[in-house]
Amino acid sequence: MVVAADPTFLLWAISWFFLLYFALVNGSYLFVHLASIVSLQRDFRDWLLEPTYNPYRSPFLPGIAVLVPAYNEEAVIVDSVRSLLNLEYGTFDVVVINDGSTDETLEELLEAFDLEPVDADVPFDLPCEPVDTVYQSPEVDLVVIDKANGGKADALNAGVFFTDQPLFCAIDADSIVERGALLEVVEPFLKDPERTIATGGAVRVANGCSITRSSVTEVGLSKNWLASLQTVEYLRAFLSGRIGLSALGGLLIISGAFGVFRTSAVREVGGYSTETITEDMELIVRLHHHYAETDYTITFVPYPVVWTEVPATRQALARQRMRWYQGLLETLWMHRSMIGNPKYGAIGLFAMPFFLFVEALGPLIEGLGYVIVPFAFILGALNVPFFLLFLGVAVGIGTLLSWLSVLNEVLSFRRYRNPKDIAALLGYSLLEHVPYRQWKSAITWLALIRYVRGHSTWGEMVRAGFDQ
Repeated sequence: MVVAADPTFLLWAISWFFLLYFALVNGSYLFVHLASIVSLQRDFRDWLLEPTYNPYRSPFLPGIAVLVPAYNEEAVIVDSVRSLLNLEYGTFDVVVINDGSTDETLEELLEAFDLEPVDADVPFDLPCEPVDTVYQSPEVDLVVIDKANGGKADALNAGVFFTDQPLFCAIDADSIVERGALLEVVEPFLKDPERTIATGGAVRVANGCSITRSSVTEVGLSKNWLASLQTVEYLRAFLSGRIGLSALGGLLIISGAFGVFRTSAVREVGGYSTETITEDMELIVRLHHHYAETDYTITFVPYPVVWTEVPATRQALARQRMRWYQGLLETLWMHRSMIGNPKYGAIGLFAMPFFLFVEALGPLIEGLGYVIVPFAFILGALNVPFFLLFLGVAVGIGTLLSWLSVLNEVLSFRRYRNPKDIAALLGYSLLEHVPYRQWKSAITWLALIRYVRGHSTWGEMVRAGFDQ
C-alpha cells in the first residue's frame, strides 16, 4: 500500500534543503573573503613598504601593446585613445581595432591623429575577419586596424596576432585607465617573469565620479540607485572575490576591461574564442587547461584600476547579466572535463566546482528558495525561529560580506573619502540583498531559458555618461 507524503513535511524538508544550500553558498563566499583579507593585508603592507620599482629608473619593463577593440565608439574613442597614450609606462603601443563600425569611429581617429595608411601588406595572415587597411600615426605610437565586423573576440585576435610586443593589455574603448595602472598591473611579470602568463586589475564604477580629460578627478557615488548598488557589487567582486580566488590559486576570470597577458601564451592556445559571449573568462579557463602540467601562475592585482560605466536602467542591466550568465554556462560546458579533475589542481578541485555549484546553480536554487520558504512559512509548515534563521543565512551573511568589502575599501584603498558616501555604501549593501539579489535570481532563470532555447542576440548598452 502506498502512503501519500504529508505536504507539510515535504515543505519542511525542502525548506531545510534551501537553508543548508544557502549556508553552503554564503559559507563558500565567506571562506573566499577571509582568504582575500589575509592576502590583501599582507600584499598591501609590502606594497606600501617596498615599491616594486621606480618607473623612471627601470630599463627592464617589458613592452606592452594596449589593444582597444572598438565598434561604434565615435563619441568616446578619441578621448579614450588620448588618455591611453598618456599612460605612465616605458615602451607601449596603442592598437585600436575598428571592428567594422557603422558610425564615424574610424573617421574620428583619422582626423584626430593624422593617421596614414601603411603601404605594405600585413606580412602574415591574421586569424580574424578580413582586414581592410592598417593605419599608423607619424607622431605617436598608435596603430589602427580597420577590419570587417566579427565581434569583440575576433577584434582582439587581430591585435594579439598583429603586435610584436611580448605582452598585451586588453582594454574596453569606453573605459578610463588610471595613469599608473600599467606599471602596477605588470608587477607580477617582473617579480616572477618565468611563471606569470596573465594578470588582471580592478574594475570600478565610474557613474557618479567627476571626469576631466578622460581622468577620474573625484570619486563619488551615482544619484542613480541601480548604479550605486552595482558599486557595492563591484567592490565585493574585486576586493573580495578576485583577491581571494587568486590567493587560493583559483582565479578563473580576468575582466575583459583590464587584463595583461603574455602574447606568446595566448597565441599558443589559439587566441580568444569566438564561440562564446564571455571570451574573457573562457580564455582564462583555456589557459589553465593548456598549462596545467607546467609551472605557471595567473594572478589578480587589486591596486591598478580601470573605471567603467555600468548600466543605469533595469533593462540594460538585465541584458548584461543574462549575457554574463549564459557565457558562464557556455564556458563550464566547454571545459566540463576539468570539473573535479585533480589533474588541474586547485582549478579542477576547487575553482571549477565553486563556479558550477555556487555561481551557476546557486542563483537558480536561491530563486526557488525565495519563493518556497516564505510560502511554507505562510502555510504553517515552518515556525518563526526557522524562518528568521533562513533570513539570517540568506540575507544576513551576504550583507556582512558586502560590509566587509566596504571595510576593505575604506581601510586599504580609500578611494571613497566622503563619510556620506561610505554610509551610503553600507546602506546599499543591505539593499543589494533585498530586493536586488532576488531580482538577479529571476534574471538568472530567464537567462537559463534563453540558453536552453539557443538565444544569443543582445541589444547594445546605451551609455548615458559617467555623471549618472
